[in-house]
Amino acid sequence: MQRINRESAMVYEFDWRHKPVLRVEQGESFVIETEDAGSGLIRSSDVAPHIADLPTRKFYPAKSNPMGGPVYVDGAQRGDLLEITIERIEVDHQGFTAFRPGTGPLSDSNKWSAVNGPFVHIVRHLPGPSGTMRDGKGVLNDRVTWDLRPMIGTIGVAPDREVETSSVGQGPWGGNLDVRDVKEGTKVYLNVYHDGALFYAGDVHGSQGDTEFYGTADETRSELTLQCRVIKNKTIPFVRLEKADSIVSLFSFRPLEDAVESAIVNLMEWMVTEYGVSERDAYMHTCINPEFKINVYQMVRIGRIQYTVGAEIPRKYLIPAS
Repeated sequence: MQRINRESAMVYEFDWRHKPVLRVEQGESFVIETEDAGSGLIRSSDVAPHIADLPTRKFYPAKSNPMGGPVYVDGAQRGDLLEITIERIEVDHQGFTAFRPGTGPLSDSNKWSAVNGPFVHIVRHLPGPSGTMRDGKGVLNDRVTWDLRPMIGTIGVAPDREVETSSVGQGPWGGNLDVRDVKEGTKVYLNVYHDGALFYAGDVHGSQGDTEFYGTADETRSELTLQCRVIKNKTIPFVRLEKADSIVSLFSFRPLEDAVESAIVNLMEWMVTEYGVSERDAYMHTCINPEFKINVYQMVRIGRIQYTVGAEIPRKYLIPAS
């Protein structure tokens, strides 16, 4: 199986000028070994006093969320849609979270002075029933653990004209979206702007809460197993996800209410045009169906990052109009 080794997965830009490091056929499984969002420089809490002085922080935007790529997918062309299937996410035995001075909604709070930073907490990962971290536990302390839910935080293709960073870049091409549902078994859909799609992935989290409130989840190394397929001559308004039992329409924008509205309208369009749901039924689902959900995946006050939400509906309600 072809792979990108961790040492080579240290790219910080989505850039159409990058030379592909891997070329894959459609349906071919491949591996990307990813480094953590701290570029491997935060492996101990001892680094906390120096966290603002790390070499990766001396850039603007900072060099965070290193990625593997670009991967050239045979048959992908401008105007197509790339479908990425996440087959497997194997995370490291540890991750980290951190508070940086001046970063996060409470970084300058007198009342919450304990969270001003600098602070680093190492999150230990324990294997689960499978003997791997795919179904393992995250350890907060000697009293609290939770189930790991590995996910890919930064995923996308090279945008049309701009060069976007892995730290703050976002758009219909993907980017740093930090969506908890970009996990094993999910299919991710991205518009293609260049031959081969030029696909990148990195910034894996062992776990993350809704909103990723202060901007640093359980940041960890990983090994990703992925495959891609091309859907010809199709584009979408923004990134879409297909889970086993539901579909999710994403959108990134500020203010939050505008992101929510766009995600909902795009979901309705998806339901109507591809599943044959009537416009009235789609509209009513968003207001009266208790299983319709809005997921606030990312609401981080860092630089120009937008707020990323997902409008989600179970597949069982995707019933064509009679």
